[in-house]
Amino acid sequence: MKSPRIEIKEEKVLSDNWYVLKRYTFDYFRKNGIVETQMREVYDRGNGATILLYNQESKRVILTRQFRIPTYVNGNATGMLIEACAGLLDSDNPEVAIKRETEEETGFKIANVEKVFEAYMSPGSVSEILYFFIAAYTNETERSLGGGIEDEEIEVLEIPFTEAIDKIKTGEIKDGKTIMLLQHLQLRGLMG
Repeated sequence: MKSPRIEIKEEKVLSDNWYVLKRYTFDYFRKNGIVETQMREVYDRGNGATILLYNQESKRVILTRQFRIPTYVNGNATGMLIEACAGLLDSDNPEVAIKRETEEETGFKIANVEKVFEAYMSPGSVSEILYFFIAAYTNETERSLGGGIEDEEIEVLEIPFTEAIDKIKTGEIKDGKTIMLLQHLQLRGLMG
């Protein structure tokens, strides 16, 4: 559904090298009746999904560590980031996509996932909606190697939940989606 307060005047592709970066010129009809012409760049990389695996018995969670160039160029000395498993939907529905990503990245074969919410993570410039999931795992959960596919180098971390929460406080975990999922588990009291 289109808003009567927005009229797109021009849509120009600036780059489609990795994903698509477009510049939009549009008229924005303000509440006071003034029409304001604005220009914004929007990065479209598709929608994604993220998941936090948790073990209520051992009070542990599964996270990953991998290199992220944007963090490196913005002051992260190693570029390595601890985060929850995530990936693009690639034309799958969110539940199918997150089960695929979970197995590829972590090696865990999860049958049941619970969608907890969805969110725009950087709505000022990125169009992506991220679907958030949690799933329980046990010592009996089927596993394969994980670590990503093809060119991905993903380290799988199984750490105590309390340690993960502490890593938020110390700044070792700075990834927004991961912080949101860890705090979701904490708020629901799923880890004790």
